[in-house]
Amino acid sequence: MGFAPTLDDGYALVVEGSGGSGGSRRAEADADLLLAMAIAYFEDALHPPPDDLAATHADIGSLVRHVAEAEADASRRRMLKEAVDAIDDGLAADAVIARLAAVLSSDVAADPVRGLLERARAIASDD
Repeated sequence: MGFAPTLDDGYALVVEGSGGSGGSRRAEADADLLLAMAIAYFEDALHPPPDDLAATHADIGSLVRHVAEAEADASRRRMLKEAVDAIDDGLAADAVIARLAAVLSSDVAADPVRGLLERARAIASDD
């Protein structure tokens, strides 16, 4: 599982297809899903992705920066920029995770990685 830029200046969640179909599947990713992906990265909660989907620290910073730039709410945008600064400054993973989690909507905040994995399974099995 990983993420990839889209032609419309966004990001998609990319997962391996299931059922022996091979190949990868992409689905549009909203801000919460992208932030859950960033949290999973800092929690080291996912299996390593294929090399073409492997993210670097800088990639995650760009991902969160993208979410911040698209955020309409000034308070959430400020908190996202603080998360970007924490990533860029190399703060400890738990500090970055706390900043990212503070911005998540209430329906995913309790367990963002679980929500991410559920969405990934749904994408992988969608035929």
